[in-house]
Amino acid sequence: MGYTGRTIQIFLPFGSPRGVKIAEITNRTVQAIYIPRNELHKAAERPEVQSVGVYYLFGQHAKDSKPQVYVGEAENCLTRLKQHHQKKEFWDGAVVFVTNNQQNQFTKTDVKFLEHLSYEVVKRVGRYKIDQTVPQASFVPEWRQVDLYDIFDTLKILLSTLGYPVFEEMRKSSVNDAANVFYCKGKGIEAKGEYNDEGFVIFKGSTMQPEVTKSIHNYLITKREALINDGVVFKNDLGWYEFNEDYQFTSPSQAAAVVLGRAANGWTAWKNKDKQTLDELKRKDLE
Repeated sequence: MGYTGRTIQIFLPFGSPRGVKIAEITNRTVQAIYIPRNELHKAAERPEVQSVGVYYLFGQHAKDSKPQVYVGEAENCLTRLKQHHQKKEFWDGAVVFVTNNQQNQFTKTDVKFLEHLSYEVVKRVGRYKIDQTVPQASFVPEWRQVDLYDIFDTLKILLSTLGYPVFEEMRKSSVNDAANVFYCKGKGIEAKGEYNDEGFVIFKGSTMQPEVTKSIHNYLITKREALINDGVVFKNDLGWYEFNEDYQFTSPSQAAAVVLGRAANGWTAWKNKDKQTLDELKRKDLE
């Protein structure tokens, strides 16, 4: 689905661009409050955070292949965040969603519906780890479901704007889309994927070399180990590692180096069906 133009307003209540942020699409009734964990005490000064809402905790362990998210709902989000501050270790930032109209707040049923929907979409998309009890779905009449799905689209846009594309599909092209799918081959393996605005996504079913060269960077070894340990790739019957799901890399070169097991220039390693490189199609055509 394509995007249409949006106007998003971001307010910095304490002046710091890395601190608490309050974001909203100007013609919508929902606002997002981003809270770094070390500024939870500052967020406590904001009345918005003490409302009924749905919230997301984000963090990532150094050895994990993916960031982690926890989805929750609360009648007073600040109180719940304080509890998580005492009991949950992994997170370093939270995003709380409430209505920007105190006369028309979310109901408990609304936020439980959004919590369950969020969990289901996180699991399906697969960008983030999520390790929690499955939230119970609430009964919502059909007319209200339509409203809440529309609100969920707003949550999706605002989370991505704040740097958490937790609901964004990684793949925009099908495997057979010759114009946008690129291939990387070497010593019996073949990976497929597409170049996107976040770097490069490798498609499920792609294969990866089981061994690495001595010259490969340590951070790439760590990346490969994380993919193996987290089950993103598995060893198939032919002895190659195979991607069990789509996976987003930060750059074409990182993606190529991981699958080839050696240092690689992704701009020339990735080629389409006509043997044209990513460099020829995505960089030189801009000159």
